[in-house]
Amino acid sequence: MEIRVKKGILTKTKGTVCLLGFFEGEGKKGNIASLDPALNGKLKKITSSEGFNGKFLETILIRPEGKIGFERLVFVGLGKRTEITEDRLRKAMGRGTTFIQKMGLPDITIDCDSSLLKKIQTAQIAQAMIEGVLLSLYQFDCLKTDPSDKKTIKKITLLTSKEKELPQIEQGALRGKIIAEGVCYTRDLCSLPSNIVTPTYLANEATQIAQEGGMSVEVLDQEEIKTLGMGAFHAVTLGTDEPPKFIVLKYKGTPKGARKRPIALVGKSVTFDTGGISLKPSENMEQMKYDMSGGAIVLGVMKAIAQLKPTIDIIAVLPATDNMPSGKAVHPGDVVTSLSGKTVEIINTDAEGRLCLADALTYATRLKPAAMIDLATLTGACVIALGQHAMGMMGNNPRLLSQIQDAGEAVGERTWELPLWDDYFNQIESSVADLQNVGGRRAGTITAGLFLKQFVGETPWVHLDIAGTSWYDDSKNPYVPKGASGVGVRLLMQYITALSKGRKS
Repeated sequence: MEIRVKKGILTKTKGTVCLLGFFEGEGKKGNIASLDPALNGKLKKITSSEGFNGKFLETILIRPEGKIGFERLVFVGLGKRTEITEDRLRKAMGRGTTFIQKMGLPDITIDCDSSLLKKIQTAQIAQAMIEGVLLSLYQFDCLKTDPSDKKTIKKITLLTSKEKELPQIEQGALRGKIIAEGVCYTRDLCSLPSNIVTPTYLANEATQIAQEGGMSVEVLDQEEIKTLGMGAFHAVTLGTDEPPKFIVLKYKGTPKGARKRPIALVGKSVTFDTGGISLKPSENMEQMKYDMSGGAIVLGVMKAIAQLKPTIDIIAVLPATDNMPSGKAVHPGDVVTSLSGKTVEIINTDAEGRLCLADALTYATRLKPAAMIDLATLTGACVIALGQHAMGMMGNNPRLLSQIQDAGEAVGERTWELPLWDDYFNQIESSVADLQNVGGRRAGTITAGLFLKQFVGETPWVHLDIAGTSWYDDSKNPYVPKGASGVGVRLLMQYITALSKGRKS
């Protein structure tokens, strides 16, 4: 995708189609005020006689008929000016772009009006616009043999009449492109089937990201996992013939001589989850290829970091394996010793994600991070509780919880905090070991989070249960497709950016 920024005036610029935001009930204001005289009052006509009033996500096409340089104008409703946010702008750009894409046009110009959002920097406006455009254009069709009917927009131009804003728009557009590509990369990983995306595939992807971004990478195999003492993770790997991988990716962004502790990102990376001996029902089991969404999000973030190069250190940890039933698979009732030394009775082999994460979190704490965030498609209970509109969030540090929540609100990827009260602990107590890996149906998301808490020590930590937000059976969001969403990448990039700009962790 070619993205460029251009100085120009709407009435004097030539192009195939221009996309413009339109506030509800305001008629001709902002940059588009100059258009109505040039169009001989056509804007006034559409707002009065054709019912278009700028309601949120409402769209309309106008043909200027040679009166200006653009062959077509597409207006997308922004809703009321008092309700506009970066995410509503992102959604509006997504809706307008898909409207234009159906026309089969190869390029699009967007009116980058810095007055759309008060108190928001022009760079952020440009970033939101590009993210909305690119994320809405995403299609997963790489496995189809005949993509000939695919309609593709190949070039996007952000147009501004203010020369002094060009550098900010260029900066925001580039950032938006890089982050959107990270999201789309995550979507691809989650959408690809598990006969392609194996633990080895993820390890190779991490290695490539490391090479391209000047990072270091270490990949432990099954024997090294066992020797190191990761009994919980190792137990999950026993049932599969696919070699597991424990992937550690390290980015060094702090200046030489600086002694700042890293941020650790831990992603559940179960590349296919049958449930093991506690076998899942067959209905919709094919979707369990996305049970590695946590790891895919972390890799999408690291891919963006490789280009944006924030000035902090980041460690990514991915425990990657299939969870399969076989004669070698771990049994319900087995007791294993985790890397922390705590023993765990495995009541249900389909609660494997928390076993993988237990050892991954312990490993990450030994690297002395300033903060640690894990992401996992951990519990169906989270889907029941929050649906697809928010990630379940738990943690042991109010400040970090607030930072993650604020980052999510800023980019439209919301979280909802659940309690980790000690009152729930009796549900995961075992009569034969230190812990058991499930706590029953009641408060299933909370007891899973409380289980993970036993492996983080004093490290500031947040757990994000992304079971409901990683995969959409249907989507009303213009820039989130049906299927893999990539939700989580932009939240983490927002959090990392805030830290990189000087906030203490």
